Amino acid sequence: MISDDPQAVRRIVNRLRRARGQLDGVINAIENEAPCRDVVTQLSAVTSALDRAGFAIISTAMRECLAQGAETSDAEESRNVSSQNTAQPLPAAAGTAAETSAEAAAETGAAKLTAAELEKLFMMLA
Repeated sequence: MISDDPQAVRRIVNRLRRARGQLDGVINAIENEAPCRDVVTQLSAVTSALDRAGFAIISTAMRECLAQGAETSDAEESRNVSSQNTAQPLPAAAGTAAETSAEAAAETGAAKLTAAELEKLFMMLA
């Protein structure tokens, strides 16, 4: 799933539908032997629309990654404060925030993107 945010998904799908409409315009222009300038201009619009959709997907994933990191940090801080108040050590299996977040993703069946994966996807669009 691209996002847990239905509004973000709707915006991305709308961008892709606009790009599909623009691509149909390119095909029609070629079939109707439109001038080269018109075809290339429309093709440029399609490319730009697809790039914007790709960037929207990646930025949505980045926001979710940051939010998840903040939630994980808050939970870990709360756990640390709680353990200090009770003077009992944390279990050795508590793991790092990254491990906790990976375990949570595995439990939900949704593989979250790492920062390196997000960077790689971003660079694919550049």
